[in-house]
Amino acid sequence: MKMSTKFTGLLVAALFTTVSAFAQKEKTVMVGGAEMYPSKNIIENAVNSKDHTTLVAAVKAAGLVETLSGTGPFTVFAPVNAAFEALPAGTVENLLKPENKATLTSVLTYHVVPGKVDAKSVMKMIKDGGGKAMAKTAQGAELTFSMKGKDVIVTDTKGNMAKVTTADVFQSNGVIHVIDKVLMP
Repeated sequence: MKMSTKFTGLLVAALFTTVSAFAQKEKTVMVGGAEMYPSKNIIENAVNSKDHTTLVAAVKAAGLVETLSGTGPFTVFAPVNAAFEALPAGTVENLLKPENKATLTSVLTYHVVPGKVDAKSVMKMIKDGGGKAMAKTAQGAELTFSMKGKDVIVTDTKGNMAKVTTADVFQSNGVIHVIDKVLMP
């Protein structure tokens, strides 16, 4: 009888651990007024964010939906609509033209770092790098990461800086960090 009670206790503990892990994994974050589910991929979540309609349109125009729906993992620095609106007049419209697909793809893949890099890892890289860290993008160029107060700043090769406004939006195939500016290779 004692062994049975011990076994039951272990089974209950294992079940509790499994349920707790599942509950943590399914924890959602709100982005653009929509819940971002860790069980869905980057595209499945992004299409629901009202703050990322321009980014989603650009991803579709560049033909990157299948890629960003794939297994990854990917780390995406996702500019909000206001970031695209802050570009010089006509820039977005011009990039979305079919004849500019290669340029659009270059800009979008410059916002993607292969692998899953969460905020804790970025901050450790910055600390270990003496205040800055660099990461190679899917486009091939590098982004530079630094801290400004408590904010993580992403700087492109042209010196433009974007602030991470929402970090660690976990996806089934990576992680999204929302940024307030469009980065340019």
